[in-house]
Amino acid sequence: MILADGTSCPPNEPRSVKITESDLRVAGSGTVGLGARSHFRDGQLANGDAVRVYVVSYGPIMFNGRPTTAAVAISQPLRPVHDALFGIALITSLAAALVIVVSASGALWLARRALQPVDRLTQAAEYIARTQEPGTTIEVAGNDEITRLSVAFNAMSTALAQSRDSQSQLIADAGHELRTPLTSLRTNIDLLVRSEETGRPLPEAMRAKLFASVKAQMVELSTLIGDLLVLSRPAQATGTAPAAVLGLHDVVSRALDRARLRGPSLVFNVELQPWYVRADPNTMERAVVNLLDNAVKFSPADGSVDVSLTSGVLTIRDHGPGIAPEDLPHVFDRFWRSPSARQLPGSGLGLAIVAQVIRDAGGTASLAHATSEPDGTTGGAVATVRLPGTPAPPARTTTIPRSD
Repeated sequence: MILADGTSCPPNEPRSVKITESDLRVAGSGTVGLGARSHFRDGQLANGDAVRVYVVSYGPIMFNGRPTTAAVAISQPLRPVHDALFGIALITSLAAALVIVVSASGALWLARRALQPVDRLTQAAEYIARTQEPGTTIEVAGNDEITRLSVAFNAMSTALAQSRDSQSQLIADAGHELRTPLTSLRTNIDLLVRSEETGRPLPEAMRAKLFASVKAQMVELSTLIGDLLVLSRPAQATGTAPAAVLGLHDVVSRALDRARLRGPSLVFNVELQPWYVRADPNTMERAVVNLLDNAVKFSPADGSVDVSLTSGVLTIRDHGPGIAPEDLPHVFDRFWRSPSARQLPGSGLGLAIVAQVIRDAGGTASLAHATSEPDGTTGGAVATVRLPGTPAPPARTTTIPRSD
């Protein structure tokens, strides 16, 4: 208890609260009940312990036979509270540190796991760059952006490997095809040179035959090398001139003039409707000439070739032996020749050039065995080319649609 004169009761008690001016004002107020004055504060006991103090006025009392006013002070030691707060702070700090460590470890694990496909991509790319062997692929799983990147990388690596294989195969096939005319050419030239060196001239008929053979082999070599140059160029560089709008009917008409010279005994049934396409004029004419040459080559003597251009569809049909069903999947392969055509002149590149030129122009080409004639004769083969275009010359600003 605190008296208004500043005396504490009981006096000299070690656990008594040290009195402050604010305590004396509460003790001197003399109020009690609902109107009693009170306050909270931090203080100390007489022994120096920190406490939380609540002081409330108690009203008039008799002390040592005289009236006075007093207040009651209630204290609560702060050490247990401080110890509890310190414990809570320590536990909270340890828990926070543990959460941070676990979160960082989990984030690092998740990041490494999420970036594993990128790491595999990097390793695959480094392997390809180091070994120069495309075709390496990585495992793909999931449905996110990294998965899409992995799929695109696998497709690119596979395409590069296929391109390299095709290049190697083209070189091997070209070497094989070049070996025969070069060997024959060398043999004929050796005979001519030996005749001159020994002073024993060849008979005039044999000499003329050798020169004719050399000339034919030179023409065959020139044609083969030209075909190889066309096939070796990338798609955007197939033609020697940029793509332009041209009349496909005019291209077919010019190609027919050349085909008639090569098959003078054949009858050409022609029906051409105007059709304008966007393509390289030189390579497009070469593709049409190759199709007509193929028809002329397999047409019987005094036979006929049907040529039609309607609504952008070019069909060239001969009435020869046709194509065996097992040969149809290979007709556009490079250097492929059917067993029945291996004794005929040619390198097996003509239809491959047709397929590439038509594909570069945004169209499609196919070759099939035609149906039989009503009189029972064989139907031969029919080549079909479809090219996007228009039946009328487009304006300068008009773009002919192309299918990719």
